[in-house]
Amino acid sequence: MLGIELNRENELQLWRQIYQAMKELMVSGQLEAGEVVPSTRELAKELNVSRNTVCGAYDLLLSEGYLISSQGAFTRVADGLCMQSAEPVISPKIKRQPARPIAISFRTGRPDLSQFPRFLWQQLLHKASGELSLETFGYTGPHGLPELREEIAAWLFRSRGLKVSPDNIFITAGATQGLHIIADILCGDSKNILMEDPCHLGMLGTFINKGCNIIPIPVDAKGMQTDYLSKCKSTGPIYVTPSHQFPLGGILPASRRTELIHFARENNLYIIEDDYDSEFRYGGETVAPMYTMDPQRVIYVGTFSKTVFPALRIGYVILPYQLQARWHDLRTHTDVQNPPFEQAALAEFLRSRKLDRHIQRMRKIYGYRRKLLLESLTEAFGNKCTAYGDCAGLHVAIDFPGMKFDEAFQSNCLQKGLYVTPVENHCIEKGRHQNMLLIGYGHLEPDQIKRGVELLSGIMKDISFCDCNITKHF
Repeated sequence: MLGIELNRENELQLWRQIYQAMKELMVSGQLEAGEVVPSTRELAKELNVSRNTVCGAYDLLLSEGYLISSQGAFTRVADGLCMQSAEPVISPKIKRQPARPIAISFRTGRPDLSQFPRFLWQQLLHKASGELSLETFGYTGPHGLPELREEIAAWLFRSRGLKVSPDNIFITAGATQGLHIIADILCGDSKNILMEDPCHLGMLGTFINKGCNIIPIPVDAKGMQTDYLSKCKSTGPIYVTPSHQFPLGGILPASRRTELIHFARENNLYIIEDDYDSEFRYGGETVAPMYTMDPQRVIYVGTFSKTVFPALRIGYVILPYQLQARWHDLRTHTDVQNPPFEQAALAEFLRSRKLDRHIQRMRKIYGYRRKLLLESLTEAFGNKCTAYGDCAGLHVAIDFPGMKFDEAFQSNCLQKGLYVTPVENHCIEKGRHQNMLLIGYGHLEPDQIKRGVELLSGIMKDISFCDCNITKHF
């Protein structure tokens, strides 16, 4: 009758197979507009199925408008269904070279996830899911869970001396989402943003993808060179990492912080302070945020990616009051809120001070690994190169005078099983830092750090790099 064949071993229900087959016949024109289709009883007999099975297919075809029916009339094919089949899109075949195994990866920004108390976190999640109110399972708004905002405020006060109202804290899906929304609020028609150079490529990409015009401000061992600000022909929001500049690692001195705030006030601008890993400082207390100097001019961005784990996707932004209404509107019309369960678990992690103890423990581990890395570099290269940056974070920038680290060098390292990043990769304006490498160590065990330095030394010897020494510059 219709030539429909059913596959009784298929997981797809029989009524669904009938529905799909008839729809294809109508769209392809084999069943023409106005043509009478078999009755449910006739088709059920032909296909050897129950009438209810055919009724299920017909009901859906009628609901979607493929069939039309009225009382006392035959069921017919609706008008305007026939169309030419779309040509299948054939993806081009790309010959991919098999990835070479990486023996040691000196990637930056990677915490040691093996040290995280997973069982404790599972307990906190289980506790949170059982204790959250029913209202929390609905839409709770763009601010974030009140309990978490209160605990973040308390944690910032005891860890950084930063006094802030929970009402000014907004929970985000990581720092990157926070920067996306900040860019929408601040960039406006001018689309200019002043950024450190070199800088974090992920943050740079965020602003570029928002259509911002990037104005690079050079960085030295102490962070952003604020004397360049007055030379800028255009102005806009200023993105800065003052507590531990990425990637060179310097702490922005008080005089430069003051100059930066003066510049922002005079030009009616906002400063975006990204405090991405200042918890891990090994030579003194945590550096005070620049936010404390002018809470109405500085937007503070923080994240728990390094202190807890990256997949958590919880960050926070401290916003001046005058920007909060716009933030509320933008976040509401993007994804509304973060899931409540992880927020509640993190709030308890903070309230119980278990996060504080975890950070203290990891600070000791990372501090030892940094010390071991510098000792290994000294043993391999001597004492005439420079380790840049404050004694903090999860990576170190190493200066090798006379060297030029480019894509060819990085590719050579990958072929030898070593992943290492030239600082030049993070530069907006190229050519200033060609002799520097970034070495991430937080995720590496001590023996891996030693083997990685040995591998790097061997690669440099192969390219006739000789008599290179390392001195520390903090």
